[in-house]
Amino acid sequence: MRKQQGIALVMVLWVSVLIAVLLASFSLSARVEALQGRNLLDATRARYAAEAGLHRAVYEMRSSNPELRWVADGRVYPMEFEGAEIEIEIYDETGKVDLNVADPILLGALFESGGLSRPDAEALAAAVVDWRDPDDLISPNGAEEGEYRAAGRNYKPRNAPFETVSELQQVLGMSFELYRELEPSLTIYSGRAQPNPAFASPEVLALIPGMSPDLVQLFVQQRQQAIGGPAPSALPLALPDGSPVVAQGGGLTYTIRSRATLPGGANAGLEATVRLGASMVARRPFRIVRWRDGEFR
Repeated sequence: MRKQQGIALVMVLWVSVLIAVLLASFSLSARVEALQGRNLLDATRARYAAEAGLHRAVYEMRSSNPELRWVADGRVYPMEFEGAEIEIEIYDETGKVDLNVADPILLGALFESGGLSRPDAEALAAAVVDWRDPDDLISPNGAEEGEYRAAGRNYKPRNAPFETVSELQQVLGMSFELYRELEPSLTIYSGRAQPNPAFASPEVLALIPGMSPDLVQLFVQQRQQAIGGPAPSALPLALPDGSPVVAQGGGLTYTIRSRATLPGGANAGLEATVRLGASMVARRPFRIVRWRDGEFR
């Protein structure tokens, strides 16, 4: 009898342990699911807050008051939305190097600034020109179909303008690391042979002949003081050769970077290239021509 009671007691204890383990497992699973749900909710909130920053930037860029209009030279504009802290940067595409119209000298200087030797930078610049020009004539140190075949590539130059900036990665001599370094300074939407210094980044300003690092820093400081308040027709700024810098003449295409951070640390970022002006579709005030989620340089 006592033996049977002992066996029953052991069974009860094992059942109790099993129930306790199951309850602990269910509790842990519930906590994990709740945490995952909270993280997903925070990520979604941060994402929509970043999108709110994008729309705020478009609104401010379309302001009819030039004294209140946000300046598209990369300066940071902070804002708060539904508890999220948002930082917004706007870049006028005319302040970048246009792959389709920049001359070989400017392209070579850009590639050299990315770490290439001068001969390699000049060769890559020539290859870019051969990619975009309409003929099969090879430029000095450039690359046409024969050079691509010899390098083991199964394609040839487009012989037409670049359709995207990322297409540059297909040009013979362009590495992924160099592309990542230079991509923020490149565009296909400017249409200018030379970047507009009124909106150029420090990296692009450094390509201007005579622009030393100290002059670049001074120019950026003076530009921030001169643009953004009362907007004169000509800035009290000049390039090293004495050419005046005019604030007017920016384009209608901008890259907007928006990063939102919630109080708990969740964050989200986006980068969109937008073209302002009434769209023919639904009469929208802007059109998105490129979109990228996540981190950006």
